[in-house]
Amino acid sequence: MDLTFGGGGHTKEILKRMQGGKLLAFDQDNDARINAEEIEDSSFRFIEANFRHMKRFLKLYGSLQVDGILADLGISSHQIDKAERGFSTRFDADLDMRMDRNASVSAKTVLNTYPEKELHKILGMYGEIKNAKTVAAAIVSARSNNKLETIADLKSVLQKHAPRGKENKYFAQVFQAIRIEVNEELQALEEMLLQIPEVLKPGGRLVVMSYHSLEDRLVKNFIAKGKFHGEVEKDFYGNELKPLKSITRKPIEASEEEIERNKRARSAKLRIATLNVEVESNEGTGD
Repeated sequence: MDLTFGGGGHTKEILKRMQGGKLLAFDQDNDARINAEEIEDSSFRFIEANFRHMKRFLKLYGSLQVDGILADLGISSHQIDKAERGFSTRFDADLDMRMDRNASVSAKTVLNTYPEKELHKILGMYGEIKNAKTVAAAIVSARSNNKLETIADLKSVLQKHAPRGKENKYFAQVFQAIRIEVNEELQALEEMLLQIPEVLKPGGRLVVMSYHSLEDRLVKNFIAKGKFHGEVEKDFYGNELKPLKSITRKPIEASEEEIERNKRARSAKLRIATLNVEVESNEGTGD
């Protein structure tokens, strides 16, 4: 399964290397569905849905378990580069940021209707903004006069609160926070990871690429501990009870050469895991 089809780059490379079998690709973005129509391969099936629903769709297509799962998290290049989607600080457009364009909540909804306390929490937690409380208050004050409709409207509010010389990075952090809230990205990631032990075959591989610390922390903790918070649980004999086993001791990061070719790879962290067969065998003994 390719859980994040996007422009289809990973899917096309996987199809080149497949010998038999099927490849299911997920994406909730209608633009991704249009990209998928270019692929004419009987092994390939596109599913227009969020990857948080993968187990349900696997059952629908008669495959309860898979050999490999790839998830390239976050926003895709084609979403960033389309001005009208409202994801990028480089353009002016409506405040949208919805990956699923049929979703009811947009960036405009968050910025114009959320209480100040909730905005403070989102900016601090998802954007790691140091002056999140001040900015939340500034947004609420600005919208009391006129609704925030466009990217330019939002940037004008943020401008006076951004660190001098680091405005673009600051804008990007705010946009990240709002985008994560609009698309429920961290909740969807948690739901997806919890399904992995049931969906992945023994010996299969889970490969996850993340682009900011919030995503990577969830992936790292689930692989290492089988949970998102707290310490790993142990059985009566002291054996760790975790469903996955890490293949990579540390995350794989892009080389300088790759970053030169693709600047967006700079923050990428890739982690690989497989099912922890020891846990399965311990559970199966009845001891």
